Formats: sequence, C-alpha cells, structure tokens
Amino acid sequence: MYLENIVFDALDPSRLGRFWEAAVGAETLTDKPDGFETRLRHQGGPDLDLCFQRVPEPPSEPLRFHLDLRGGDHQQDTVGRLLGLGARHLDIGQHDVPWVVLGDAEDNPFCVMEHREVYVDTGPIAALPLDSADPSRDGELWGWLTGWTPAPGAAPVSLRHPSRCGPLLELCPEPGPKGPGKNRLHLDVRLERGDDPDQTARGIAQRGGRELDHGWGTLPWRVYADGSGNEFCVLPARS
Repeated sequence: MYLENIVFDALDPSRLGRFWEAAVGAETLTDKPDGFETRLRHQGGPDLDLCFQRVPEPPSEPLRFHLDLRGGDHQQDTVGRLLGLGARHLDIGQHDVPWVVLGDAEDNPFCVMEHREVYVDTGPIAALPLDSADPSRDGELWGWLTGWTPAPGAAPVSLRHPSRCGPLLELCPEPGPKGPGKNRLHLDVRLERGDDPDQTARGIAQRGGRELDHGWGTLPWRVYADGSGNEFCVLPARS
C-alpha cells in the first residue's frame, strides 16, 4: 500500500483545486465539474495527488486534518503570495503563535509555518497534521498503511516517506473527540498488485481501525476510520 491522495470536500472543486494547485506548484490531472485533481511531485520521493470532490453543503465540523505549508525564512512572502491567490487571514483561536493561519478559497484553515529544521527540505507542504486520541496507536496504523516511517518532527509521532522527501504526517493530540460529521479532508491509500483487500481490512482492525458503511452503495473502494474516527479510503490496486 502507499499514500496516494489528499482529498478535499468542495462546493466548487475547480475553484478550490486551482487555488491549491497554484499554492503548492502542482500540475492538473483532471478538471471536471464534480472533480478536480492535481499532482504534487517530489523528486526522488512520493507523488501526492490533491483531489477535490463536490459536496452539496459546506462542512460544519471542526477541522481535524489540515495542511501546513512551508514558510521558513520567507514566511511573510509566502503569506503575501497566498493572499494574492485568494486566501484570507483566519482567527481560529490560535492567539500569539509563530505560524500564520489562513483560509483557502473555501475557508478551510491551513498554516504557513515559520522556520523549523524538520521542514527545511519537505517541499511546499511541510506537514499533514491529523488529530489523534492516541498518537502512538494511530501512528502504528498509518505507518503500516503508507509505508512511511518515524522521523524527527514537532508532533508526538511524525512519519515520513522512506526517501525522506515530501511532507511529514504528524499525529497530534486531539483537542476533543471526533463528532459525528465526516472529515472535510481525508487521505486515500492505494493497494498494490497482490495486496488482499480482506487481509488489509483485518490488518486495519488489528491496529485499532474499523470499516465504515455509509450506505453509499457499491463502490470500487472501501471506507475506514482510524482509532480516533478519522475517515480514510483504501483504493483498489491499479490494473
């Protein structure tokens, strides 16, 4: 298995997707009314696809997963560029912090980070922080799902692609339990040829996750939640 997609729920997938494509320097894969996809390449490391899928209503649940962009020594220049793309400053109760909180084209919060040594060579996305009730437990599951391994970071558990290219996946202590609403951002992992979907389901359950049934009918992928309730999808192997 490997991490393939960062998925955003969107009212206007093309508008939101083009914002993020410009923000991180990705390249368009698909631009359709109900879905926009753009690929962020890391030389020598993972390709990550940012996917934007249409939903009928704006999300209302607190954000449990977001993107941290690398600002570093050019943090304010980066903030200015993103504001020019359509971002805006957000106050989510962060008070006096060294990072800058912005909202994207649909007001999804994200951060532009100050200089940190662990983010120097990540590429434009420094980190993927995910709320967790038990970072050690969830880190074991996410490491198994993605093949990413422990790495130095700012969170209790940080994982990174074995190439040490690309962002960190950070398991951060949650401010409170997940509510009943669906995460507006989630991750997709892809099976590789020879991976058994049912064995994968058992491995997820053994590591604290569970399969979900949203009543969406037959889908080519399977939907799960980690031990903290964060949804993710397991996509079939490519033919």
